[in-house]
Amino acid sequence: MPDTVVSLFTQFTIDGFPLWIILLICVGVFLASFMDAIAGGGGIISVPTYLIAFTGLPTYYALGTNKLSAGIGTIFSTARFIKNGYVRWRLFAPAIVLALAGSMGGTWLQLHTPDVVLKYLLLFVLPVVAFVTLRNREWPDEPGEIDLRKQLFIVWTGALVIGAYDGYYGPGTGTFLMIIFIRLAKLDTRHAAGGVKVINLASNLGSLFTALAAGYVYIGVGLVSAAASIAGHYIGAGLAIKNGSKIVRPTVIIVLILLTIKVGSELLFPEFWA
Repeated sequence: MPDTVVSLFTQFTIDGFPLWIILLICVGVFLASFMDAIAGGGGIISVPTYLIAFTGLPTYYALGTNKLSAGIGTIFSTARFIKNGYVRWRLFAPAIVLALAGSMGGTWLQLHTPDVVLKYLLLFVLPVVAFVTLRNREWPDEPGEIDLRKQLFIVWTGALVIGAYDGYYGPGTGTFLMIIFIRLAKLDTRHAAGGVKVINLASNLGSLFTALAAGYVYIGVGLVSAAASIAGHYIGAGLAIKNGSKIVRPTVIIVLILLTIKVGSELLFPEFWA
């Protein structure tokens, strides 16, 4: 490799990070955003990517910068679902508010309880959720029959509870919402995904503004990796809209497996996530 190319990769920096680190971040962010647009759970990939890239720095910077790239990317996948008419605003506008309220409550609870309690609980819950997902082979491309009032109650309660989980811990939030909206609220796969997108977008932007105000965002790195996030979200959303349950269901299963691995590794190797 010519010396000029080596010099470019090692000496050219953004926010103090060499180009090769930025490119690695972009690869991880693209994969995370692609998965997130389809079934949620992109943070399972993107957060560890930032943690590795930002080794030696406080975790807040990894989380804050991730919110910048994820938030910008989510705008594009959300826009595709809205453009194609897959967001029922009467159902999901209140859910957005409830998810944000739940997130605030979850964050408060996080400050008053050890998170290891939730991690052990998740190790029990995740295999059960995966089993239910695998057992039900068909993910509907058409909505099921359900009383509207019951559907509103399930969607709004699910948004509040999972919003609290998002504030307390976070990974897999979109995936859990997908399962609730499809299995319990009887939404079809595309409308469920559209609802998840608008809720996740609101949550991401709320977290991003908080991180920016606290100064825990590398804006240059976040904006560059946002380009990879936009590409991943745009392609992933297109595949989800076109293929529906054919691609969403297996992606949900992958997310659940990765989340189980992540929670287990946090319990076995806490020093890596510290």
